[in-house]
Amino acid sequence: MTATERGWTKDAIAELFDLPFLDLVARAHDVHVRHHPENQVQLSTLLSIKTGGCAEDCGYCSQSAHHETGLKASKMMEADAVLAAAREAKAAGSGRFCMGAAWRSPKERDMPALLDMVSKVKALGLETCMTLGMLETDQAERLAAAGLDYYNHNIDTSPEKYGEIITTRSFQDRLDTLDRVRAAGINVCCGGILGMGESRADRVSFLHALATMPTPPESVPLNALVPIAGTVLGDLLKDVPSARIDDIEFVRTVAVARITMPDSIVRLSAGRESMGEATQALCFMAGANSIFTGDRLLTTGNAGGGADAALFAKLGLAPMAAPAAALAAE
Repeated sequence: MTATERGWTKDAIAELFDLPFLDLVARAHDVHVRHHPENQVQLSTLLSIKTGGCAEDCGYCSQSAHHETGLKASKMMEADAVLAAAREAKAAGSGRFCMGAAWRSPKERDMPALLDMVSKVKALGLETCMTLGMLETDQAERLAAAGLDYYNHNIDTSPEKYGEIITTRSFQDRLDTLDRVRAAGINVCCGGILGMGESRADRVSFLHALATMPTPPESVPLNALVPIAGTVLGDLLKDVPSARIDDIEFVRTVAVARITMPDSIVRLSAGRESMGEATQALCFMAGANSIFTGDRLLTTGNAGGGADAALFAKLGLAPMAAPAAALAAE
């Protein structure tokens, strides 16, 4: 189905945002239960396999070499250490294991180790995901051949807002990498960050850009900005409480994402640790069906598996079953 056939103009998406809150959440929940298992949430684990020293100047990121955040750059982890972390994640209930490296793009010397990580983690029966920055065509094809299931490359915000957040690569650069990932046969994981001082019109445009891709992302992570001292946005917004997206508006964004991308996994990502249980419950009601579990997300804190298990018990939620392909790999 083409973007035109899906009919998601910016005006139509804006009309969704303007619906009465309860009507919007009810509509999103109806879409959700028609496309996904009820009361199931995918558990994913995110591991930083190479931290800090990134050449990009993303205004929100503590790992940028342009920022003074006190974070020291590290070398890439050895494959055995990554595999050990993947085993722990699987034992804790995760079905997808995501590996992130703070790079503008991977260098050729790093590719053999990355391909080895993918094949070994996949052999454990986990879905595999990587985020390594921009990719060339041959890199995407080699990752696909190694068995990579998903590649994460966020557009971060609306095309109109993008240049205020990042200057070292363009919005089109992001789309070009996503096209290469898609052409290689890897599923696309692509979302963004809310609460970076954007307007609702920016959130409309952000979701429009995702929903009208030739094929919408199979996975859509939605992050709430975690302001970090020393980053451009962390310092700029630390004394501007109004810049933080409020809980109701965040839930609205989840609901609109669910309606406009009914088949996608919608993940609550960074910033979830600051949300109360009621807000998370509303997000699940509105169509979110994936979370990162564990104590850390790259360089920021996370709720932790114990808190997630307690919340799931309160809400009657269960971890999503592993895909048949992953089970067959065991």
